[in-house]
Amino acid sequence: QVQFVESGGGLVQPGGSLRLSCAASTNIRLSTMGWFRQAPGKQRELVAHINFASMPNYADSVKGRFTISRDNAKNTVYLQMNNLKPEDTAVYYCNTAYNNRAWGQGTQVTVSS
Repeated sequence: QVQFVESGGGLVQPGGSLRLSCAASTNIRLSTMGWFRQAPGKQRELVAHINFASMPNYADSVKGRFTISRDNAKNTVYLQMNNLKPEDTAVYYCNTAYNNRAWGQGTQVTVSS
């Protein structure tokens, strides 16, 4: 069973940046990978995904601010988040974009002044 370990979250002021990393325990090179987030009281949502050919896709709420990338040699997926807004505050998770595997612990992102 693949495991995902997310890191890189933290507290940042509005307009700031963070880079999240997700390390997978198995080979993910053929998988479409996604970054999800869940804010308090809200459902988990997919904010970005990237296919095996590194073609990205973004939710409208993050388009132009977030960039997803992957390093298949390291079984790692990244999420560069720029111009962060308070509404980006959430726990961020990575997983396969479809047919989700077991969820990791996630990494907390808090955007606040």
